[in-house]
Amino acid sequence: MPNVFERIAAIGVVPVIAIENPAHAVPLADALLAGGLPIAEITFRTAAAAEVIARMAQERPALLVGAGTVLDRISLDIAIKSGAQFGLAPGFDAEIVDHAADAGFPFVPGIMTPSELSAAMRRGAQAVKFFPAGTIGGPEALKSIAAPFAHLGLKFIPTGGVSPGNLQDWLKVPGVAAVGGTWIAKTEDIRAQAWDKIAANARDAVAAINLHRHARA
Repeated sequence: MPNVFERIAAIGVVPVIAIENPAHAVPLADALLAGGLPIAEITFRTAAAAEVIARMAQERPALLVGAGTVLDRISLDIAIKSGAQFGLAPGFDAEIVDHAADAGFPFVPGIMTPSELSAAMRRGAQAVKFFPAGTIGGPEALKSIAAPFAHLGLKFIPTGGVSPGNLQDWLKVPGVAAVGGTWIAKTEDIRAQAWDKIAANARDAVAAINLHRHARA
């Protein structure tokens, strides 16, 4: 059975989702699955996050459910208890990384500098979130930051500013295992219950990933 990081890399794109109403959890999961995208990062930016994760994990086990914006140990514990299968943070906090490791919980800390990347590696990170990816220089910035570490096999998930228009550029950067994107399931589309639109966005994202992989083959 592939580990969580291998599964994320196999999928290639992670929808980053801020959802406000737990009642929308299962319909959202169904929309993503219908679009061929069996993964979701539910961010702790809303009060509904823990219940959404729990409902998705319990009712749609085919979906790989992660917790995003994990900023403290309490949130991490809540994510684990709710059934999240992995966690992500926008920044690097050694205490949270260690707490996740102690719990045996796959965790992706955020980095934006070589120093943070070094710190994450010292804590045993297998993958890191490059955030905010667009603001701090785009694919070329990540390419430069990652180059001295390339021989160590660390994987990157750029998030923040990734879009259908630049998706291919990000995927070409060595070491990028997957990208994170808010465009697939926007809060306003979830609020409007635009499930067909979200499924179509998911389908398009999967097609873009497959196109890139086909071109590399």
